[in-house]
Amino acid sequence: MSQSEVYTVSVIDLMHKPGQMREASLDILTPESMGQGIAVIPMGTELDLDVRFESVHEGILVTGEVFVDADAECSRCLEPLTVPIEVDFQELFTYSVSSEDDHSVIDEQINLEQVIRDAVVLNLPLHPLCQFDCLGLCVECGVKMSENPHHVHEAPVDSRWIALKELQQQDPLNSNLQPEKE
Repeated sequence: MSQSEVYTVSVIDLMHKPGQMREASLDILTPESMGQGIAVIPMGTELDLDVRFESVHEGILVTGEVFVDADAECSRCLEPLTVPIEVDFQELFTYSVSSEDDHSVIDEQINLEQVIRDAVVLNLPLHPLCQFDCLGLCVECGVKMSENPHHVHEAPVDSRWIALKELQQQDPLNSNLQPEKE
């Protein structure tokens, strides 16, 4: 079964019968991953769909909800986490192809792939967090700050003072750079 066939639904019973409706619960295994970056829906993940197909004069109006869990990493501490995604969608599949942007009914079937993909991917979090107050990682050594919130490092020497520090280390007699008394 090809990738497009997974998302294809027959609507022969609703075609050209305005006012007719059918509801369905569909479970689709994703044939490829969705999204890129810090949150993705991996290949083989089950999408749970609650869908309503309504026949209207122009075509078939599809309204539904998608439920799926995304695999992600906390954007602050990089811990793996699962993010539940619940998103609504609605699209009209027309009987005639009036432009390339329209979705259409082809051979008494509709293909939900692009509609579902757009709805899910656009709702993936850009900066998922493992918890609202995640402290992240130490920028110097990478220690997880939530495990050691009082973690500190010695303050770095300001680069403008390095020459003075080197001078101080070279001549032990002038280690106390104090002005001479008159």
